[in-house]
Amino acid sequence: MKVARAPATCLVTGGAGFIGAHVVREILDLDVDEKFCVVILDDLTGGFRDNLPDDSRVILVEGSVADANLVDQLFRQYEFDFVYHLAAYAAEGLSHFIRRFNYTNNLIGSVNLINASVRHRIQRFVFTSSIAVYGSAQVPMTESTVPGPEDPYGIAKYAVELDLKAAHHLFGLEYTVFRPHNVYGEFQNIADRYRNVVGIFMNRIMRGEPLPIFGTGEQTRAFSYIGDVAPGIAQAPFLEQSRNQVFNVGADQPISINDLARTVAAAFHVDPVIEYLPAREEVVTVWADHARFREVFQPAAEVPLVDGIRRMAAWAETIEPRPGTVFSDIEVTRNLPDSWQQSSD
Repeated sequence: MKVARAPATCLVTGGAGFIGAHVVREILDLDVDEKFCVVILDDLTGGFRDNLPDDSRVILVEGSVADANLVDQLFRQYEFDFVYHLAAYAAEGLSHFIRRFNYTNNLIGSVNLINASVRHRIQRFVFTSSIAVYGSAQVPMTESTVPGPEDPYGIAKYAVELDLKAAHHLFGLEYTVFRPHNVYGEFQNIADRYRNVVGIFMNRIMRGEPLPIFGTGEQTRAFSYIGDVAPGIAQAPFLEQSRNQVFNVGADQPISINDLARTVAAAFHVDPVIEYLPAREEVVTVWADHARFREVFQPAAEVPLVDGIRRMAAWAETIEPRPGTVFSDIEVTRNLPDSWQQSSD
């Protein structure tokens, strides 16, 4: 999509992470002035320098959005026009057990950015929220569905949405909110054992290990290929119709976790070996309506799940399988799934 030409300096938080690295590339490909610059703020706990494009317009600053002094320093130094806020630790299930960490990074860190954006009068604040804000609401979930988050991660995301709305009302801060869900693709951190089931399955297959599934595996999700999600996020500041709006973004067709396991295994030409684990607290059926997103952004045709999984599998085979990383500071161990209490392999 062609957008209006305008020089711009952007802050992309979490830009070395999975979704962020793709959004950075999409921003650089927008039809904007040659002096367009992207400053990435990332603490590299879930992202990797190797994810970043080799481009002189990209500047990486290693640090956290929870560091208010650093955030303020960057806003003064670079005079940002736009903020794309993608930094988060997006582990819904684990968030019950790391509440302080979750709210510090996903809520307080966001507030630091909003404060700085108000003070420096940025043109647009683009925020990646989550479908987790809906909780177990009736499906399909639409933007008019009343949110009812059921885990600390979703609560934090919805709180930021409300804060952006309040900041717009009082200070005129313009924003666009995206609620993506179950995004997968190249650059995903396949070593994270707590989130991103597609990456977990691929890493386990490459390590010759069984695929862990909580409960029966009949819970359903609609899995979204990154190439269907990142372009719209990048375009948002340049589309008037997206101003102060909320958009679900992702795939339309839900699939069971059992079927996903079979699809991922087929991409590696193996039979799935599944390890069923005790069920955990989670929403059983999740899928959303994306009519509003399609109307405003007019995206290309959705990448079919089989094709997207094959693309990610081809990328995954170019990197080494990785030991599953362990979160080192669990705050509450009561009811923590046994598989999450294991030491790193």
